[in-house]
Amino acid sequence: MTLKILVTAGDGIGPEVTSEAVAVLREVAEIGGHKFEFDARRIGGVAIVQDGTPLPADTLEAALASDAVLLGAVGGNEFNSLPPDKRPEAGLLQIRAALGGFANLRPAFAFKELTVNSPLRAEVVDGADILFVRELLGGLYFGRPREWNRAGGEAWNTMRYTRGEVERVARVAFELARKRRKKVTSVDKANVLEVSQLWRAAVNEVAAEFPDVTVEHQYVDAMAMHLMNQPRNYDVVVTENLFGDILSDEAAVITGSLGMLPSATIGGKVNLYEPVHGSAPDIAGRGLANPLGAILTGALILRHSGGLEAEAAAVESAVRRVLEQGFRTPDLARANPQGFTVLSTKEMGAKVRQTVKEQLASRV
Repeated sequence: MTLKILVTAGDGIGPEVTSEAVAVLREVAEIGGHKFEFDARRIGGVAIVQDGTPLPADTLEAALASDAVLLGAVGGNEFNSLPPDKRPEAGLLQIRAALGGFANLRPAFAFKELTVNSPLRAEVVDGADILFVRELLGGLYFGRPREWNRAGGEAWNTMRYTRGEVERVARVAFELARKRRKKVTSVDKANVLEVSQLWRAAVNEVAAEFPDVTVEHQYVDAMAMHLMNQPRNYDVVVTENLFGDILSDEAAVITGSLGMLPSATIGGKVNLYEPVHGSAPDIAGRGLANPLGAILTGALILRHSGGLEAEAAAVESAVRRVLEQGFRTPDLARANPQGFTVLSTKEMGAKVRQTVKEQLASRV
C-alpha cells in the first residue's frame, strides 16, 4: 500500500500532536511493508506569519495531489483582531471547501478506563459508542449572504441547504449505520426552522432506501440533553454543520477529554483528517498536550484512505491498551493524579508506538 499524506501541523499544540500521529503511521508502514510519503506544509496562523495568508497556494496544491491530508489545529489569540476571512480558521474552511469533503465523521466512544474522567456517572457513559456524521460544507458556516455591518451595529449569517446536500450526507450516515448497530438519529430544529424541515424530509426519503436501518428524529436542544443522560441509546447521529460542531464537542464528556476525539472528512477529492480539539495555545510547547486524538485520527487515515482495517484496529487497540496500563497525559489524570503514570506528549506517543509495534509484529 502506498499513501501520499500531506501534513499541515498548524498552530499551538498542532505540531506536537501531529508529530506523534505521524510517528505511529511510520511504525505501521515499516512493519507492514507499506510506503507512506509525508509532505509537510503550512496552514493557519503560522502561514499568516510566514506567507501572509492562512492557506498558501502551494499547500492547497499539495493537498489536492495527496491521498490524504492530516491537519493538526489552527488558531491563536494574536490573530483575533483580524477579519474572519483573514484569521487562521479561514484557512481551514478554505481547504475543506477546496477538497470537497462533505461528511465529517466524529467518533465519540467511552473508554472504560476513562469513565472516572467524565463528569457523568460511569454507568451512564460506559459502553457509549456514537459516530457523528456532520454535514461540513453548508449551513451557517458557508451560507450567503453573510456580513458584519460594523457601522450599522448588526450582522447576519444564512443557514442554507439544498435537498441534494442533505441527501448525500444522509446516505453516508445510513451506509455507515449498516456496518454498526443499524440505527440513525437525525438532529434538526424542524419545529422552528424551514431549513430543518427540508432536512427532515430529505432524510426520510433517504431512509426509505435503507429498510434495514432504523431512523429517528430529535430536536437539537433535546439531543443536547439526551447525550448527557442516555448516550448509549445512540449509534449514528447525522446533523447539519453548526449543530454537528456543537454536539460532537459536547460528546467529549463521554470520552473524558476533548483530546481523545478524532475526525475524518470524506466524500470529496481528498479526505481530510484532524483531531477535534483546538490549538490550545496556553499549553503549546510544554509537553502537556494529549496526542491520542491525533493518533486515533491517524487510524482513520489507515481505515478510510488506506483500506487498512487491521492496522487501524491495531492502533485503536494500542491506545486502549496503554490506558489499561494506567498511562495518562495530564488532561486524563486530573480526576486521580496519584493513581496513574502521567506522561508527556512525546512519552505518550512513544508508548502507543511501542504497543502498536508489539501488536502488529505478533501478526506478521
